[in-house]
This record gives sequence, C-alpha cells and structure tokens, in this order.
Amino acid sequence: MLNDWKLVLLICLTLGLAPFFPEPHILGKLKWILGGATGMKLKDWFDVCLHGFPFVLLIRIVLLKMFSKE
Repeated sequence: MLNDWKLVLLICLTLGLAPFFPEPHILGKLKWILGGATGMKLKDWFDVCLHGFPFVLLIRIVLLKMFSKE
C-alpha cells in the first residue's frame, strides 16, 4: 500500500492539498513556516505533518524508483 504510487498520488491530491480554496492548505502552512513560523501552535505543526506526510511518501517512492537496481 505504501509503495502503490497511484494511491499515494491520490492521497497527495486530496488530503495533501485540501482544502483547496483560497490556496492549498499545505502551501499556506509552508509560507507561514518560511516566514518565521511566528504564532504557530502545536496544532499548526501537527497540521503541517498531516498534510505533508503524503508528499513524503511520494518522494520516498520516487527515490526508490530512481535508485532501484532493477
């Protein structure tokens, strides 16, 4: 399941980017962190982990495919 790139991509496009408007949620959080993370609470950090984890899985799959010996 964790190596199924189609499922991981679907999770990235749904959970990873939701809510979509006015901007994808993870992008707003990343901008906040790059701006110094002033005022971020524990729930905001948890939110970053929750919405960012699908992208970590996707990067993992890409790296495994790039460095596999098959």
